[in-house]
Amino acid sequence: MGLDDGPRVRVPEQRAPEQRPADDTELRFSVLGPVRARRGGETLPPGSPQQRALLTALLLRDGHTVTAAELIDAIWGDDPPSQALAAVRTYASRLRKNLGPQTLASDSGGYAMRTGPGALDVTVAEELAADADRARTAGDRDRARALLNKALALWDGEALASVPGPYAENQRTRLEEWRLQLTETRLDLDLEVGCHAEAVSELTALTAAHPLRERLRELLMVALYRSGRQAEALAVYADTRRLLAEELGVDPRPELAQLQQRILRADEELARPADQPTPAAAPVRPAQLPATVPDFTGRTSFVRELGNRLATAEGSVMAVSALAGIGGVGKTTLAVHVAHQARKHFPDGQLYVDLQGAGSRAAEPETVLGAFLRALGTADSAIPDSLDERAALYRSTLDGRRILILLDNAHDAAQIRPLLPGTTGCAALVTSRVRMVDLAGAHLVDLDVMSPEEALQLFTRIVGEERINSERKAALDVVAACGFLPLAIRIAASRLASRRTWTVSVLAAKLADERRRLDELQAGDLAVKATFELGYGQLEPAQARAFRLLGLADGPDISLAAAAALLDLETHAAEDLLETLVDTSLVESAAPGRYRYHDLVRLYARSCAERDEQPPAKRESALSRLLDFYLATAAGVYALERPGERVLDHFSRTTYPGLAFQVRETALDWLFTESSGLLACARQSAAIGMPGRASDLLMAAVDLGESGANSHQFATAATSVAQAAEAAGEAQAEARARTMLSHVHSVSGRFTEAETQATRALNLGHLAQDPVSQGQAPNQLGIIALYENRHEDAESHFSQAMTAFRADGNKPGEAAALCNLSRVHLATGRTTSAVQLAQQGVVIYEDDATGLALRLANGKYALGLALIGSRQTAGAQNVLLEALRIFRESRQQLWHGMTLFRLAELHLAKQEAPQAAAHAEQALAVLRGIGGDWRRANVLTVLGQALAVIGQTDRAQVCWSEALSIFEELGSPEYETLRRLLNPAAVA
Repeated sequence: MGLDDGPRVRVPEQRAPEQRPADDTELRFSVLGPVRARRGGETLPPGSPQQRALLTALLLRDGHTVTAAELIDAIWGDDPPSQALAAVRTYASRLRKNLGPQTLASDSGGYAMRTGPGALDVTVAEELAADADRARTAGDRDRARALLNKALALWDGEALASVPGPYAENQRTRLEEWRLQLTETRLDLDLEVGCHAEAVSELTALTAAHPLRERLRELLMVALYRSGRQAEALAVYADTRRLLAEELGVDPRPELAQLQQRILRADEELARPADQPTPAAAPVRPAQLPATVPDFTGRTSFVRELGNRLATAEGSVMAVSALAGIGGVGKTTLAVHVAHQARKHFPDGQLYVDLQGAGSRAAEPETVLGAFLRALGTADSAIPDSLDERAALYRSTLDGRRILILLDNAHDAAQIRPLLPGTTGCAALVTSRVRMVDLAGAHLVDLDVMSPEEALQLFTRIVGEERINSERKAALDVVAACGFLPLAIRIAASRLASRRTWTVSVLAAKLADERRRLDELQAGDLAVKATFELGYGQLEPAQARAFRLLGLADGPDISLAAAAALLDLETHAAEDLLETLVDTSLVESAAPGRYRYHDLVRLYARSCAERDEQPPAKRESALSRLLDFYLATAAGVYALERPGERVLDHFSRTTYPGLAFQVRETALDWLFTESSGLLACARQSAAIGMPGRASDLLMAAVDLGESGANSHQFATAATSVAQAAEAAGEAQAEARARTMLSHVHSVSGRFTEAETQATRALNLGHLAQDPVSQGQAPNQLGIIALYENRHEDAESHFSQAMTAFRADGNKPGEAAALCNLSRVHLATGRTTSAVQLAQQGVVIYEDDATGLALRLANGKYALGLALIGSRQTAGAQNVLLEALRIFRESRQQLWHGMTLFRLAELHLAKQEAPQAAAHAEQALAVLRGIGGDWRRANVLTVLGQALAVIGQTDRAQVCWSEALSIFEELGSPEYETLRRLLNPAAVA
């Protein structure tokens, strides 16, 4: 009688309840891979293949007794040896010796395993899968995914690897099928939570390995469709239908055909995760409203009017603007107060954003939409790139929910239109300095200053009735001097409340001095300036200086360390001073250790600096210290990333120190956190006569240009610095700025612009005798020529760069030129010398670097390409994987993606098409929005080739068609290669 080969339901309570000795409690068995037994950290001898087959048959019976006949049938099937029974007893005796007599027991002419809970990996996997199913039923999809991933991680290759016998073979098939089912369930959950872009790579590889498994094809179609790749999704269906017809003579199952029709119709429901049972945990419910002020005063009619409209919104967009409300009139305070009172009418949450409309750089609607979608529970991977797509997804996400959106400090109607809800049940409150007459359907409200009674009431609430009742006339004089403007009243009252020795009359006398304020009755910016003048005039000298100087710096906010440099103070002294400014509401603390101004307050602070910070050299010195701080700190980050680089020796000398980092991760955190302020400082410094250090700052922060995330900001800053340096006649600064500009253009795939800038930089470098640009500019020109297949030009440029680097003693620069030259030799068929050149470069990097240095990864990348060209695929894969690790840790998104692309090429050359497709898919995901269309087209070409090999020819055609369009538009020589791939017969 044979063992049961069908699906098995584990019933743990039926195990024999026999006690096991203490020394056996650590026994663990694994069958989801090679069959192994471990006691503690020791792996026990596995025994012969037949002994492992016997152990397998016993382990998979959940402690039940297995007869000798059943074991013989399990090991040898229909052809047992003559001494089969004796052999079984021998194997059992050996197992009992290894495992212990209490673990393998003789029972009724057979044998049984006595194992504890969790001793067998397949049992653990079953329990995890059951828990995952319960979590999914309860709506906790994240927990279900985590449990399934944990279960799948128990597999270590093929189950029951190398175990002979019919029973093991049947169980191996069953376990592999179960593994696939678990994988499909987990991938289904991935799609439900919006991780479709990440799932494409894995599904591509799985469909290649299991081409006839329609469920995997269905999941791949959904993942591609939700990733915006509708044509590829339809191509998967065409590939599947053709394959099933050729291999099995059948059509795809109805579910797959229905899915194709939904994709053809661009079904909006399919674009969103399927409806799931209500999760046990509370749904995402944003509550982003800022805190309302406890002393909110007056505005009774406005509160009632707006509250009534919100309570009966009925889905209409309700915009509140305050064109007549000057800065400080209380637009935000009123809106936040009303929003808090209306929360009960919007049970699904409240969203809030400061749109920074009063400044020169208003918030971009697509950025705001990204933040809102994340707050509403949308995964980052599910957030599309374009403004229109984000707005559509935002409106879809709001559908059926009652949410209040507070859009504060808007620039104009165009900025907020994409941010307005489009369905019933939601409402929007908008504050702005402009009256939005062009916002269709908006309810307009003009907010004026407070009435005298309201103003006095606010002043009294802050200062206290006891002090006001005895000096009511003086209090009225104070609020009148404040122009009845809420912000001015609050500042004045706060100062009085914090000074117990002052009387109200003292404050009134100070405010009566017109030298400290302008006529509050005037409209426009002058009245705003008068309001801020009230608070500024009450500052102590040190506070006033900090207020003035801090306003000089561009950038959205400033860190404590940068502010300390600007003020020329120790960090703790600067923090104490800045916190007192926060108390007066003149400065905001955006986060611990970070400070910012309201847009109008910043303008006022700068006007104070121009008026009071004399001579002008004082202002220039403050900005010079800030530039020194950023340059010194960024140079330290550069040194950690690129040990041995001579570029640092050619930077301008700084007099103010920067921060010092010992750990690369911390240094990179600082660089990317400070990116906006740092690049703004470079632009500003160049504009006021410091282009030399500004250009050096760009070079020190080159990681921002290479990462992709900050490429646009970096290019803008480099352009500004180059133009300022040109106007100032500083050839060296201009050369360095244009070198950086060329670099960021090249990273983004804009090769024509990159070549123009690099050529100009090289000429200027020769003129200024600048060793930095004389080496880097020709190196950049060589890279551009290499990408454009101008190999003779590339070799000439790289040789010129190498000569310059060697003359400067710049060993890492020389290594870079050698590695780049290696790629020219590779492209021209000189594979042996290509490998030698790349190896020379890597040796230099290894001698000068730490092993984790970024440039070592560049060297290994070049060596990997050369090894691929010389057919040394094993070595190529090792060095490319090492480069991939370093690029990922260094946050170099471009090179991370390009290394994945090269690994895809490598696997394709090794005829490992599924792995090639998976790596190409990962490369597309990483390079999304970075690297330019030319690089994307190259990745699509390789992806198409891999898909064609694994039989997904329709999808391959879609990839090639997209790549062909890109190459044709760019005029790239790769166009002909793609044309041959798409239509080989026509080309022949």
